[in-house]
Amino acid sequence: MMSGNIDEYIEAHTDPEHPYLHSLYRATQIHLLYGRMASGHVQGRLLKMLVEMIRPTNILEIGTFSGYSALCMAEGLKEDGMVHTVEVFDELEDFTRPWIEQSPWADKVKFYIGDALDVVPRLGISFDMVFIDGNKRMYTDYYQLAMEHTTPQAFIVADNTLWDGHVVEPTGNPGHQHTDEQTLGVMRFNDLVATDQRVEKVMLPLRDGLTLIRKK
Repeated sequence: MMSGNIDEYIEAHTDPEHPYLHSLYRATQIHLLYGRMASGHVQGRLLKMLVEMIRPTNILEIGTFSGYSALCMAEGLKEDGMVHTVEVFDELEDFTRPWIEQSPWADKVKFYIGDALDVVPRLGISFDMVFIDGNKRMYTDYYQLAMEHTTPQAFIVADNTLWDGHVVEPTGNPGHQHTDEQTLGVMRFNDLVATDQRVEKVMLPLRDGLTLIRKK
């Protein structure tokens, strides 16, 4: 894992985030539990750049949290693009919705509360890009959902695929078996994607692991 000094060096050599995003990130750390779940500066700049490179019309995000990553992607969208972001925990709505609706990119984000497995099929949209950052136990389900509701050659980006390094901890020794469903969910997802011949994939050691997937 990278040291703090390396992290600071990387941030110093990456474009700064928009001031609104900086304020949102700070508010996330202050007001929400597990604030580190927000994508943050470097990953946010990467998401924006990926959107600018892919030029999607419709993006699906599974797991809105505070809205930081949704707004980063919206920032990179072309004029007619839209981010559809789905959050299952309704208790986050009071924090997240105002930050989205008062942002410079409010007209490029549609925010839904509910289970993505229920919400997405009802939208009737084929997405050009999907960002998976929801319940780790459900990652394989979200992946299948994404494959079913994306255009040919669409991109799928999955966050937290290294899961604090738990995915490479020994599993065969007493006391080291993986029993928590979040770790097992990420491992199932990683193994599924690695063997899926329908896609190209590359795992990046950025932050907590980011996997880029492209439908063939």
